[in-house]
Amino acid sequence: MALESFLVLFFFLFFFLFMISSFAFWVWMLVDCIQRKFKNDDEKVVWLLVVILVQFVGALIYYFVVKRKDKKMKGGLKNGKK
Repeated sequence: MALESFLVLFFFLFFFLFMISSFAFWVWMLVDCIQRKFKNDDEKVVWLLVVILVQFVGALIYYFVVKRKDKKMKGGLKNGKK
């Protein structure tokens, strides 16, 4: 009985921490999308809609498509690469 209670408590604690971190990541990507300067306003609106409507999955897509690409481009310019 004690083991079952411990497992249930562990599951709920893990789930709670996952939800809090997912929400924080979503807010981080939403703020980044709002502050980022895109080539045109239409692109910004599309990304905002993706992040807002698809929520965590949209934030993941935005991170891998926009944010990581931007990191690679800035890192390459710092090192003298194109």
